[in-house]
Amino acid sequence: MFKEILQKLENAVNPVAQVVQNTSCSKVMVIAFKKGMILKEHKTDVPAKLVVIKGNVIYKEQNQQEELFLYDEKDIPVAVLHSVEAIEDSLCLLFKG
Repeated sequence: MFKEILQKLENAVNPVAQVVQNTSCSKVMVIAFKKGMILKEHKTDVPAKLVVIKGNVIYKEQNQQEELFLYDEKDIPVAVLHSVEAIEDSLCLLFKG
């Protein structure tokens, strides 16, 4: 799975996301970034948590931002605009639900 997403990332111009697990009550995704890539502003409709498993990203929400490093976690509130920018090549897990 990780090899596959990293292969897709080689030619990508935007972050690459892939669902790892999807059940009736939760979803787990892996999101891969090259340095400088931005996951544009969006909202979630269910509670979510972002975990950095490789690299370094900046999580931006409204008028604040937080730099996240290896194994850092960030709870993402419902219905709040947010974005993620990669400071270096990075991999994140996103837990929804």
